[in-house]
Amino acid sequence: MPLMTPDRSTAAAIRILIVDDHPVFRAGLANVLASEPDFTIIGKAANGADALDLVGRQRPHVVLLDLSMPGFDGLETMRRIQAIDDSARVIVLTSSDAPDDVGRAVRAGAHGYLTKLADHAEIVDAIRDVYAGKRRLQKGLALPDVGPAVWPNGLSPREIEVLMFLRNGYSNAEIGHTLGITERTVKAHVAALLEKLHAADRAEAVARGFDLGILKASRPG
Repeated sequence: MPLMTPDRSTAAAIRILIVDDHPVFRAGLANVLASEPDFTIIGKAANGADALDLVGRQRPHVVLLDLSMPGFDGLETMRRIQAIDDSARVIVLTSSDAPDDVGRAVRAGAHGYLTKLADHAEIVDAIRDVYAGKRRLQKGLALPDVGPAVWPNGLSPREIEVLMFLRNGYSNAEIGHTLGITERTVKAHVAALLEKLHAADRAEAVARGFDLGILKASRPG
């Protein structure tokens, strides 16, 4: 009998896939999340290959993904998930709070980034936010700091951070919430980006970021 593909438009709960190579953490997280009335755990995977199989068959809404796993790592797993199902939203849930890891995950298309020190409420809130189309970066985490002299067009480190968020579709409000700055300040940074990159709009600014080598992750698609 053929496997039925879940219909997301009529799903009663947020369908969650947990990908982590530590069985105790994986099982414990599944048990905690399963207690939420609007969550359904559709699978648990110990590596990227198993995760891709489950994504293809079960079509999760949200994937909780560790970065460090045997075989291909979390970033490569995320890229392959996007190729299979670009509507699946990925939250990196890992041990690392290193800015470089946060930056790589954001550039690769992660919809959220949490460390394993995040409490239950923060993980639950992040899942609901990401499912609703928002972005979540754990409070206190930072993107990599780079010197302005490294980059063309005189961009500041903060403007580069904002450009990275624009590349992944963050709104001004979401960028402000994540970086701990006001929406008005974000608008000022975006305006500065458009001027310095000679871009007419946000999409053109992102395209210029790729052309100039500021954004190095592969373009979507």
